[in-house]
Amino acid sequence: MAVRITPRDNPASRRVRANGDGTVYQRKDGRWEAAGYVLAPGNTRRRIRVYGTTRKEALAKLTEKIAASNRDLPVPSAQGSVTAYLTYWLENVAVHHLRGNAHTRYTTCVHRHLIPGLGKEKLTKLTAKDVRTWLNQPRTTCQCCTRRLDSRRDQPRCCTVGQCCRKLLSPLTLTYIHSVLKSALEYAVREEEIPRNVARNVRTGTPRPRRFEPLTADEARQLLTAAQGHRLHALFELALHTGLRRGELLGLRWEDLDLDAGTAAIRRTLQRTSVGGLITLPTKTRASERRIAVPTRCVHSLKHQHEQQQREREAAGPAWQPNGHVFTTAQGGAIDPTNLTRAFTTLLRKAGLRRIRFHDLRHSTATLLLEQGVELVVIKELLGHAHIGVTATVYAHVRLRLQRDAIDTLGTALNGPAITGTANGDGDEPPPCAALVR
Repeated sequence: MAVRITPRDNPASRRVRANGDGTVYQRKDGRWEAAGYVLAPGNTRRRIRVYGTTRKEALAKLTEKIAASNRDLPVPSAQGSVTAYLTYWLENVAVHHLRGNAHTRYTTCVHRHLIPGLGKEKLTKLTAKDVRTWLNQPRTTCQCCTRRLDSRRDQPRCCTVGQCCRKLLSPLTLTYIHSVLKSALEYAVREEEIPRNVARNVRTGTPRPRRFEPLTADEARQLLTAAQGHRLHALFELALHTGLRRGELLGLRWEDLDLDAGTAAIRRTLQRTSVGGLITLPTKTRASERRIAVPTRCVHSLKHQHEQQQREREAAGPAWQPNGHVFTTAQGGAIDPTNLTRAFTTLLRKAGLRRIRFHDLRHSTATLLLEQGVELVVIKELLGHAHIGVTATVYAHVRLRLQRDAIDTLGTALNGPAITGTANGDGDEPPPCAALVR
């Protein structure tokens, strides 16, 4: 009687493997299954199963899992989608590590771009190829059509009327979206939800920095002249002389100033958030918390500001809002950053200057200091940059111009009249007399 051999009875499927290598066998449906123990979160071990169309394929998958486990990489435990983890990350992780406005920007980025693009993918099955393919789409896809912005306009002017405006995301925005995804997946790795951050394997390229046109020395003097008599004259003068950020200026308190010594301690910044309104937060970075020297001209302006604030306090009476800020409204309240920007735009128009951002005053300070020959490390300390590389990168164009001026100066010197040198070049002996020519 003939004996029928099933796939499970095949001797090849029951080869002896070393202890810890797992088992490999063929299933009734013809597929091959491999099972073994690997490292799991919490320093525990659990049995996993992988499948393949051939014995070699299943064994390769199991070997890869065991090899990763031997490198102390736990197997993924997250079973949810990218949407579920990003939502968890925003509500439980990012909210404790990001400042108010930064968390708002991250939330907008996640709900506007990441969830619509990658939200349906399983977190554990997300690959670098998925991220790269998705990041390539916004480079060529109109945002009005993708987000259906045109259908919500009173007068459609894009895809709804059949005339695409080709509103694409800028390279800088794509880099920001990519960085948010990397930050989220980095915490997934730390929490042992996934073995590695696949977004780090994707290169988006370095976008061109945003161009800015700082004020020249003549324009800066023109602005200061126009600010004479302005209620916030001391603020504009301090901004142009020290390069303080807008929030740092508005968050400055009288207790932070030592006008006798001519110094100011930068400890906080004032911001408007979508949740808490106008709030005072710590400085942008740890390096931003610093003590700077205040020019004599600004010291006089700040003393005048203090006298003006006392007069406004007496005029306001019981309506005065004491908060200790150096720059306040006429009733003593904190100045909204948006209102300061409006006042600055009006001042530019009054001075007859081109329109720039308030933050460009900070760039103007650094540029003018560089052109005056101030060392880069001094400018880095004044601006409160975390690393000198940030200062060098932002103002690379200024340094390049200064290098060109220096090279031109050297070229002028080298092209000047020739200087007669000595024969031996040491300058200790007079040159020999020339021989007579008959």
